[in-house]
Amino acid sequence: MLNTGAGKGLAALLAGALLPLGFAPFGLFPLPLLALAVLASLLYRALPRSAFLYAWLFGVGQFGVGVSWIYISIYLYGDASLALSVAVMLLFVAILAVYFALAAAALARAAIHSAGWFFLAGFPAAWLFTEWVRSWLFTGFPWLNLGYSQIDGPLAGYAAVSGVYGVGWLAALSAGLLAWMLYAGRSARLPGAAVLLLIWSAGFALQHHDWTESAGAPFTATLVQGNISQDLKWRSDQQQSTLETYVALTRQHLDSDLVVWPETAVPAYYDSVDMEFLEPLRRELQQHEVSLLTGVPVLDRRNWEFFNAVISLEQPGHFYFKEHLVPFGEYLPLRDWLAQVLSFLPVPEGDFSAGPPRQLPLIAAGHPVGASICYEIAFGEQLIRSVPSAAYLVNVSNDAWFGDSLAPHQHLEMARMRAREMGRYVLRATNTGVSAIIDADGRLLSRSELFETQTVTAQVEPRSGITPYVRWGNWPVVTGLLAVLLVAGIRGRKL
Repeated sequence: MLNTGAGKGLAALLAGALLPLGFAPFGLFPLPLLALAVLASLLYRALPRSAFLYAWLFGVGQFGVGVSWIYISIYLYGDASLALSVAVMLLFVAILAVYFALAAAALARAAIHSAGWFFLAGFPAAWLFTEWVRSWLFTGFPWLNLGYSQIDGPLAGYAAVSGVYGVGWLAALSAGLLAWMLYAGRSARLPGAAVLLLIWSAGFALQHHDWTESAGAPFTATLVQGNISQDLKWRSDQQQSTLETYVALTRQHLDSDLVVWPETAVPAYYDSVDMEFLEPLRRELQQHEVSLLTGVPVLDRRNWEFFNAVISLEQPGHFYFKEHLVPFGEYLPLRDWLAQVLSFLPVPEGDFSAGPPRQLPLIAAGHPVGASICYEIAFGEQLIRSVPSAAYLVNVSNDAWFGDSLAPHQHLEMARMRAREMGRYVLRATNTGVSAIIDADGRLLSRSELFETQTVTAQVEPRSGITPYVRWGNWPVVTGLLAVLLVAGIRGRKL
């Protein structure tokens, strides 16, 4: 059956559905390599139309399982029916699956007949190139990028050198090696196994190399997870209760040096609560030498612009404004055209404005902070702009939109990769979880549970210095991908 078109299509769909099991919360990191090896075998010498179909079905399985949580925010917070919410999610999945399907069709049209060139050059580079394109096209959606699945494996050692795309490229290359060893037979097994051993051994060795160094004495940090229900968060009659929850939890940790509240933990515009709430809290915390970072919306009443912001009570009037806004969540593209058509989506009545690309760091606990809000933790190329000046990174978020699903765990996994890439501790404070303190090697020092009112406390070590990834960003990997695809396309057809 597997030799028929229908059988190969089913194999592609099932292999794609297995790939998300390599990501959090499952963490079966070898599984994505096996899934991609199956896909590579199906695509080798396939006709363009068949290659497109197999790759698209693989993507439907991959995203259909891995980002199925999209429907939750539409259904629960967009007042849409369950059927419509699932239909929108399936459409989104179908579109995401097109990215690599187009690349697979292009590989087939290039007719790379040499097994070695296809499995070791064309397929791995094409997979990662489409991941990179997906990370910025139409504002970007870098979810389920292959490198994240390797955060607990030996390949994570490459993160500080080449970032998540370098890790993903080596993972895809490993998958290609497995498929090549199968196709080429005995002659390929020994050299293939040797290359795999070399790649993975080097990654393991790199895990033990420190690219950054201590920049001062460790300090105690506490993250406050208020667990405020999304349907209550913005109700005016619940505002006082919400603020009292955060203050009460904070007062339990006045022996900490830093307290972090999540995204929009203060559910009111900054100027409306500054003097009556934030200023008295600032004075109280100063008496105990406690710094506080919190998310708060800001309204510029002169220009009537709205910002999603983070503030440090050490710096009154100084903000970090979110740069990378989420379409349909924080603003509606083509609002004049789409407002009525997409009225079932939980879009804001007014659009947030994006902050400038280069902002001065906040100061908290005596150190500069690299701040980010929610989805921004998925974009390493943005966060490297705050390093090397930042001694640690803080990400505030609200994942309540996605319920008890895979999304909060996948989001935390991305934060762990950022810690490895940057060589910095990451403090991730969320409204409903998962909140966590992550060390510079991407290890979880302390974490919360989902949908529980909790605090998370651990020692944080400020760091200085930069990793190779911070120095060079994604461009060495992207340039390498383009070069390999070009050479593979030319050489592969001649062999």
